[in-house]
Amino acid sequence: MFDHCLYFNTTALARVVEKEWTAAFKPFGVTPSQGFLLRLALARPGLSQYEMADELTISRPTATRLIDGLQALGLLERREAEHDGRHWSVHPTRKAREIEEAINAASGAVTRRIQQRVGRENFQDTVGKVRAVCSALK
Repeated sequence: MFDHCLYFNTTALARVVEKEWTAAFKPFGVTPSQGFLLRLALARPGLSQYEMADELTISRPTATRLIDGLQALGLLERREAEHDGRHWSVHPTRKAREIEEAINAASGAVTRRIQQRVGRENFQDTVGKVRAVCSALK
């Protein structure tokens, strides 16, 4: 019935993949959304909330809530931006740096597990096509 429905099929895929990522990030006490934002902050410290939202393709209020949650966990901090005192940049804390290797390893393990199940080439092709569709619809 929904074989050709982009919404239904991508949402169904998202639910299945969400379970994998939820299990991967559970030991760190973060949700998948928080985990990806944290990984971005670790990889590129000093981004603004707006830059993080754009990079993750989420709304700015969603980014703010995720940052607030990670800040409450002691994993991120906001600092006054060097270039403009009216803006804030987001930085990982020492606590975040301490789990950086482990959270990246957990992420890599999920990716490898999914690739093993669906095949590496199929995985890469699917990710590329989903990104292309997403870009075209923005």
